[in-house]
Amino acid sequence: MNQMALSECWENHDPGIADVAKMAERELAAFFNAVRKLFGATQAELAANDWLQELEATDTLPVATREWRSITIHAARRLAARINGSFQRD
Repeated sequence: MNQMALSECWENHDPGIADVAKMAERELAAFFNAVRKLFGATQAELAANDWLQELEATDTLPVATREWRSITIHAARRLAARINGSFQRD
């Protein structure tokens, strides 16, 4: 599903949540693309899963950019631990 279709789906469900969904989409896409560029597609997919797990672990849905960034930071820590662990085994 493309980003526009996903945003329209959120708007049809609850117009108030559309902006929150757009922030989430932008944050996850930026994180995914950065990880893919630096570490490849496999790590990007794993990092995206980490990001989604961090989102699931939150008590409330983030509404500010800073809150979304916190999720990204937690996912980046998991990525760093995974990358660091693979280097230590080599």
